[in-house]
Amino acid sequence: MPGSNCTQATEFSLAGFTEDPATQVTLFLLFLLTYLVTILGNLGMITLIRASPLLHSPMYYFLGNLAFVNLCTSTIITPRMLAGVLLGKKGMAYAWCMAQVFTIDLFLVTECFLLAMMAYDRYVAICHPLLYPLVMSPERCSHLVTGSYLLGLTNGVGQAIGMSSLSFCGSSTIHLFFCDISVLISHSTSDTTLSLIILRTASSLLGVPTILVVLASYVAIISTILSISSAEGKRKAFSTCTSHLTTVSTFYGALIFMYLIPRSHSFRGVDKWAAVLYTVVTPMLNPLIYSLRNQEVKEAWKRLRKTK
Repeated sequence: MPGSNCTQATEFSLAGFTEDPATQVTLFLLFLLTYLVTILGNLGMITLIRASPLLHSPMYYFLGNLAFVNLCTSTIITPRMLAGVLLGKKGMAYAWCMAQVFTIDLFLVTECFLLAMMAYDRYVAICHPLLYPLVMSPERCSHLVTGSYLLGLTNGVGQAIGMSSLSFCGSSTIHLFFCDISVLISHSTSDTTLSLIILRTASSLLGVPTILVVLASYVAIISTILSISSAEGKRKAFSTCTSHLTTVSTFYGALIFMYLIPRSHSFRGVDKWAAVLYTVVTPMLNPLIYSLRNQEVKEAWKRLRKTK
């Protein structure tokens, strides 16, 4: 419990990346370019999926929602980070920090479930193609996506409740560029039991199952692909999964490093760049990966251009 002379912090200081002016300008330009590509890429993907009948399938329905989630995640974090890098605005009010914790945890869990659904979609399409129209019906896909957002909302509310029970004395410096619930717990001067229970329960019940679904789906997919006798058939089957595998590996790899691997203070700088990977880089890469490595998306883009 905090002492009697504890002064509750009203804002947090985000440490950012560096104090060197030249490096700050370079980082600002780099993150600004990344954010612009993220906005254009994800908006373009959403627009293309809605406009092209060729992409009106369960996989692209999930992809459209993933693009929306990536757009939201990047917008929650990157503009504030750009202001901190360029203008040196490191302070963030307690209320804004809580709002950021809520929205980030909402969309991160939603993205986990969307990626798991996309893996399951590929599993059904490759391993049980005759059952695909029945299993992945439009109504079922809609329910799955709605459930993803509701589970994300549940996680966001839970983490916000956990944060509201924490006390922070004096000036609190967060060695990250956004408010992360695990970092806030480590900085709290009050009893963190409730917050840790909520965080670990959410990780166990919401995070781990999605990883298991992805792993199980791709073990079955690879087993099925290897049993295909035709080399061309194997190539086509693998080509439908490479984009999703790239996205999953980047996203989950960074999350596992951030939240599941024990570390000392010497990892503090590495943590920042791991966080950049899943909050800034991945939202930018997803539309690029799915557009550059996906023949259906390329064909839909060509047809859309011909109609104009």
